[in-house]
Amino acid sequence: MQASSPTRAVKDEPMEEEEVMPADVANPAVDDDAEIQQTEDTATATASQGDKDTKKDVKLEDLFDDDSDMEVDDSIFTPTNVVNLKASDPEIMRQFYQRLFPWRLLFQWLNHSPTPTNDFGNREFAFTLQNDAYLRYQSFATADLLRKDVLRLMPSRFEIGPVYSANPRDRKQLGKTSAFRPLAKELCFDIDLTDYDDVRTCCDKANICNKCWQFMTMAIKVVDAALREDYGFQHIMWVYSGRRGAHAWVCDKKVRSMDDQKRRAIAGYLEVVKGGAQSGKRVNLWRPLHPHLARSLDILKEHFQQDVLESQDPWDTTQRAERLLGLLPDQTLRDSLRSKWDAAPGRSSMSKWADIDAVFKSGAASKKFDGKALLEAKQDIVLEYTYPRLDIEVSKKLNHLLKSPFVVHPGTGRVCVPIDLKALEDFDPLEVPTVQGLLAEIDAYQGAEGEEKKGVADWEKTSLKPYIDHFRLFVNGIMKDEKATVVKREREDESMEF
Repeated sequence: MQASSPTRAVKDEPMEEEEVMPADVANPAVDDDAEIQQTEDTATATASQGDKDTKKDVKLEDLFDDDSDMEVDDSIFTPTNVVNLKASDPEIMRQFYQRLFPWRLLFQWLNHSPTPTNDFGNREFAFTLQNDAYLRYQSFATADLLRKDVLRLMPSRFEIGPVYSANPRDRKQLGKTSAFRPLAKELCFDIDLTDYDDVRTCCDKANICNKCWQFMTMAIKVVDAALREDYGFQHIMWVYSGRRGAHAWVCDKKVRSMDDQKRRAIAGYLEVVKGGAQSGKRVNLWRPLHPHLARSLDILKEHFQQDVLESQDPWDTTQRAERLLGLLPDQTLRDSLRSKWDAAPGRSSMSKWADIDAVFKSGAASKKFDGKALLEAKQDIVLEYTYPRLDIEVSKKLNHLLKSPFVVHPGTGRVCVPIDLKALEDFDPLEVPTVQGLLAEIDAYQGAEGEEKKGVADWEKTSLKPYIDHFRLFVNGIMKDEKATVVKREREDESMEF
């Protein structure tokens, strides 16, 4: 269906297939107190201690006294052969969370201010523990309290949920009333390369390479352009998921308070490829094309030639070529192309794409099938092979949780780093730092004279530095806009006083 105008109207990468998850992990947006009762029973002591910590008085000057990120004494660590340890090894994770994770920046990003507010204090965090138990409705007044609980529980990863009307830890006392409800959350999008398995030929399932990563590059370009140009959103952060996907966090203030209906409208606006791999033609659009789709075609047409036809060669076999023929609406044209390709086995996808125009011009098509119909059919094919394939359910619900930036993917060891759109074409997921590599870089770090420099944060000694620097600029931009909004509101209030 044709995408609707935005003026008329937003998941996380799944665990590995062999991993067994509690039922709530498969659908973390479901609000059911019974879903983690067993987990809560086994974690009562640590969670209760976290509650006590939350209630302690916190000196802000101790938390925000400098620009480092809660540095720890390096002398307590001894170099280990970390390269040979798994990313999920407890000691590896402990060192990463203590020495490299940007806790203060995460706090400022979610809090929208350096001073603690309910934007952070009433925010839900969910922990996936080492035994695969899933602990929801955790909340923390400060970054340091979150850090302490993470170091106590050592989750393999943690997820970020919405800001609630009350502290998530108090939800049972409030009961199922309007006193406890989600109020705000970033609008999120999730794109996973497994959803491209029917069009990529180089890899499948959890495997990726630089060839098929280009599908992610295309998707980011198209979605980012729509969010900025069609909706006017500004604060959009793209994050590598650690293995085969990317997440978008839209953080503008006007976005965070959107209800589910508005989120569904935006998600629907961006959804073009529908149905499963076996559902036949998956792109069916009204003409004339909506401006968003016309712009998307302009972005994607070059990628289609180079990254699909040339790199993927998607119609190299007779079976795959039949799929292409099935997307052409004229039977006479299909029969003519099939005969031509049967007579020339091994013909490349680039040549087969050119054959469509050549055979049509030779008159081997129905008289009612004109050039306009052919152009529209080819546009639909380009979009079917290149347009973003969103996990749309992630964007529809205010209370959906999504994996935090900068956590470590337990399978690959790669850190979930932000993607700099200014260098999007150069982003290589296979070169993203691994936790083992980062810890080895710290051990190997030496100053210009052979002695370790003092006062240098551990993350600054590693290849994680450009990603944290990029995150810092993004967070500063949000806080600057939030502050400007507050100042403007105060001035307006003053002007109303007589």
